[in-house]
This record gives sequence, structure tokens and C-alpha cells, in this order.
Amino acid sequence: MDFQPEFVGKMDMYLEALDRDVKRDNENPSIGIILCPSADRSMVEYTLSRSLSPTMIAEYQRMLIPQEVMTRSLQEYCHFLKTNTNTQ
Repeated sequence: MDFQPEFVGKMDMYLEALDRDVKRDNENPSIGIILCPSADRSMVEYTLSRSLSPTMIAEYQRMLIPQEVMTRSLQEYCHFLKTNTNTQ
């Protein structure tokens, strides 16, 4: 889901609850991290410009391991198991 301004409001609420009910006196205030597959930078700047909570927003991309690599790794693992279980 793309970044939505309301995410910051929800994050602020969760951070406040965490700091009031869970955080110990010797701990620093909690910070929030919102991960989104995409975000309009202008919208993020407008949304965060008045926020007092330390909140970060980052874009991410999912990357799948190629099927050939997974197949080869699985075969190597199976071979490892087979050779190590037969010797005991």
C-alpha cells in the first residue's frame, strides 16, 4: 500500500501508547518507521512538517530470490542432510 497521511496519525498514537504504558524511565522516546512500497515525497514532507514525533518513512521494493538459486540451495541442503545423517 502506498503512503497515506493517516499512517502518521496512527503511528503517533501507537508511539504515545508505547511511551506511556511500556517505556521505562531510563529509555529514550520511541521512534516510528513507516515502510511503504512507494511514497509521494511532497505528500510525505507536508504530512511530517508539523509532526513532533521522530518518524521516518522509507520506500522499499520486494525482491524474490531467483528460482534457480532456491532450487540449487535446496538440493545442496538435501545432499548435506543425506550425507550427514548416514554417517552417524
